[in-house]
Amino acid sequence: MLNTPPVRISAIAKQEIIDTLTSNKIPEIYGLRVGIKGGGCSAQFLLGFDLPTENDQIFVIDSIKVIIDKRHLMYVIGTEVDFEETEEGAGFTVIK
Repeated sequence: MLNTPPVRISAIAKQEIIDTLTSNKIPEIYGLRVGIKGGGCSAQFLLGFDLPTENDQIFVIDSIKVIIDKRHLMYVIGTEVDFEETEEGAGFTVIK
């Protein structure tokens, strides 16, 4: 069992997540899924709202329910979910 959360959520990302959950009326049974897609050098971080399965571990980080597939846990430990606004647009980022 981890004593510290496996991922961090920046203050701006936390507010954007709460706003998204509220404005889209996403049910409380959903959580923020953090994981990886692909493998090797081409692996990309995965971020989205999802329902937990029996393969997942659930964490509550800064009042946000975070869902991580147990097989992805070792790859996402130490990452930070952030939200950036640039000239190209705005969106969530995952920083390792």
